[in-house]
Amino acid sequence: MILELVLFKSPQDKSRSEILEDAKHTLARWRANPDLLRKHYLLSEDGLEGGGVYLWPSREAAEKGHDAAWRESVKSRTGAEPVIRYFDLLMLLDNEKGSVTEFVEGKARQVA
Repeated sequence: MILELVLFKSPQDKSRSEILEDAKHTLARWRANPDLLRKHYLLSEDGLEGGGVYLWPSREAAEKGHDAAWRESVKSRTGAEPVIRYFDLLMLLDNEKGSVTEFVEGKARQVA
């Protein structure tokens, strides 16, 4: 399981509510991606940086989701390339569900 962290410059002339409205326009695209498991939309407390945390089944799926065309669209909107980092998701603690899921060789296993 891959956790992908994407960060980019946030438009400085927009309020939080305007940024949220813009983000809503991306929902259909991400809902239509069969590989994307989960996405969290982010805005830094100072409003200078936006981003997302994505959960994917593989790095290949993440790279496909954020291809060259997507990266160029971010650059044209923000003036800078997005920063992307990939992490191997070892374990997920979900206090709302009261569960712990361990990921071993791409397979999820409930451990608590």
